[in-house]
Amino acid sequence: MNPTFNPETTMLLDIHTDTDAPISHFANCHTGILAQLARLGDLPVLLGPAAQARKIAQESLVFFNDALFNHHSEEEKDLFPAVLKSAQAGTERLKVDGLVEQLINDHRALEKLWKSLEPGLRKVSKGQDSTLDALALESMVQRYQAHAHLEEQAFLPLAQTILGRNDNHMAALGMTLHMRQVPQFVAHI
Repeated sequence: MNPTFNPETTMLLDIHTDTDAPISHFANCHTGILAQLARLGDLPVLLGPAAQARKIAQESLVFFNDALFNHHSEEEKDLFPAVLKSAQAGTERLKVDGLVEQLINDHRALEKLWKSLEPGLRKVSKGQDSTLDALALESMVQRYQAHAHLEEQAFLPLAQTILGRNDNHMAALGMTLHMRQVPQFVAHI
């Protein structure tokens, strides 16, 4: 038996060489070689998207592992408490309570979803085969868009109104955020 390439399965197959037509054996081999060369010729076109996928995965890992969690932390430690503290009792306070609860629940769900995507994204970023969960990724995008829309359309305008009533409250929030951004230096003893 002689091995020959099957272009349909991209595998070598054992076939009997026709001893009466040995030249056809060589022609059959060329069919497989030419089919694989055609696929190989497509490779340069595929390298660009593969490199782009690695780059997007790498950038996303760096960005979201820092920005996502820090952003949520700032909102929960600084913005939400400031708005809750300054909200007027009654309807306004109930509205703020409901929005803050929903936004915090969103944060936990989005962080959990992000953590589930991380292993697959790490593989993509290294150019490794990955079973990246496309449905989870789509869910992350859609859920975060909805979360950001809720914040931008409902909570942040309300926060601006509530904190804007007292310049000291807005200034205190601004100072807290500023101080968090200032690098911390270790004192030399």
